[in-house]
Amino acid sequence: MNNEAKIAYFSMEIGISNDIPTYSGGLGILAGDTIKSCADLKIPLVAVTLISKKGYFRQDIDNNGNQIEYPIDWDPSKLMVRSSKKILVKIEERDVYIQTWCYKVRSVTGGGVDVLYLDTDVEENTKEDREITAHLYGGDDCYRLKQEIVLGIGGVRALHALGFHIKKYHMNEGHASLLTLELLLMHKRDVESVWDEQWIWDVDTVKDLCVFTTHTPIDAGHDRFSYDLVKKVLGAVIPMEQLKKLGGDNHLNMTRLALNLSNYVNGVAKKHGEVSKTLFPGYEINAITNGVHSFTWTCENMKQLYDKYIPGWANEPELFVRSEIIPDGELWEAHLQAKNDLASYVKKASGTEISGSALTIGFARRFTSYKRADLIFSNLERLLKISEKGQFQILYAGKAHPKDTPGKDIIKRIIDLSKNISNKINIVFLKDYNAEMALKLVSGVDVWLNTPLRPREASGTSGMKAAHNGVINFSILDGWWIEGHIEGVTGWSIGPKPLESSLTNTNDMIDAEDLYNKLENTIVPMYYHDRNQWIKIMKNSIGKVAYYFNSHRMMRRYVTEAYIR
Repeated sequence: MNNEAKIAYFSMEIGISNDIPTYSGGLGILAGDTIKSCADLKIPLVAVTLISKKGYFRQDIDNNGNQIEYPIDWDPSKLMVRSSKKILVKIEERDVYIQTWCYKVRSVTGGGVDVLYLDTDVEENTKEDREITAHLYGGDDCYRLKQEIVLGIGGVRALHALGFHIKKYHMNEGHASLLTLELLLMHKRDVESVWDEQWIWDVDTVKDLCVFTTHTPIDAGHDRFSYDLVKKVLGAVIPMEQLKKLGGDNHLNMTRLALNLSNYVNGVAKKHGEVSKTLFPGYEINAITNGVHSFTWTCENMKQLYDKYIPGWANEPELFVRSEIIPDGELWEAHLQAKNDLASYVKKASGTEISGSALTIGFARRFTSYKRADLIFSNLERLLKISEKGQFQILYAGKAHPKDTPGKDIIKRIIDLSKNISNKINIVFLKDYNAEMALKLVSGVDVWLNTPLRPREASGTSGMKAAHNGVINFSILDGWWIEGHIEGVTGWSIGPKPLESSLTNTNDMIDAEDLYNKLENTIVPMYYHDRNQWIKIMKNSIGKVAYYFNSHRMMRRYVTEAYIR
């Protein structure tokens, strides 16, 4: 192991590829894009995550439209190398052994990033402890806390056991916050001091080492554990009175622990930074808007087009600003090829035929209530009348968390509708959403729809992927779209301007009415009767959105604003 100082990037989930199903959605895919950009840009980074041997889950849909979950069994030995070294953590006063698997992300630029996957499925552990790293986001609070001990405390110990020299620890969401306690302990051992004399000094030293990115503006989205559970599972790693000062008086709030022990904290869009300051007053919270890995999220047809007219785009996405030089006809032809590829994929995956010429709307993301996947069906009579003016079809994909009954109900409603109005509007739900399917969708639809309740979308990244393929965004003004949107130039907004900075009730019907008006009076007519203007907005999606909302730009900002402080 070389002795170059590295950034240690901790994330509960990391989505590198379909073959490694250790992600559930946007957070994990963002982590994967972060790592790929670091490899491209030769940023010295090492990533730490859990092995999640049974994945998030494989999604099936029964004949009644109900989501069914199955574990995903995959074999890490076919894809990564297992380290011979094992490390120990204490859980419920037992020694729990952790082995490490290493996967190398390599770039054509010559850069590379090691990703360490932590695994408790070893023979020294009890049957119960072997399951700690089995399911991503599975189980109850006790199971989650055990996972976060393995990730945070185990992750720091694994890095040191493997000889990494760490300059900064970057916590991607609060799941990894317990790493701060391990750093406090390491420093305490180093200075051989007692807590009451050296506590403030120790905290400042750890803060200098830590960077924290928060991803959720919803209070309920921040992990909390009762101190009774903490005592039982974690034990007295540091004195309980000190832990309460750092993590909160009534329960251990993982976000607050990270906030109190990080010198640099950021949200993932400008609006999210504002909302986070409201949620956690008194903390300095910056904003670095997310991005996506340009090469990963551009389909093959568009890659060939960019190679021809914008050489160097993959490692310098800012060159997308030159999108105007792409001939209209060639851009449209590349898009139609992507659309036909999607139609073939849909036929193979679902048995359903979709039109290669009809206006195609895509919606794919986690199915949870605030995403409002069914907002477009708020007034079914109005929607059916719009379809008479110009045919359109809607493609859906996404998983609801196994315990999210309202999310599952929305999936069922959409599938029921797909059967009931199929003679008027073709609606297809593609089951078992994954990264491969995502690329097909974000490149093959014409319009990318996003309808979250404001301001609950911290950032969102799927619309950025769509823009990389010339697909036009039609979205609520929330998250990144507030920064990427220019009405009628880069796409279209839904609903009023985003003036709130805290969670408020949003009127579904106001948003739905605006959606219907723009779909009927702008989008459908333009698609069918003004191809030149449509292609102009496609080019703007590339030249005014993709050029900025990419993970190369994002990581350059992390380096200059967070890592080299």
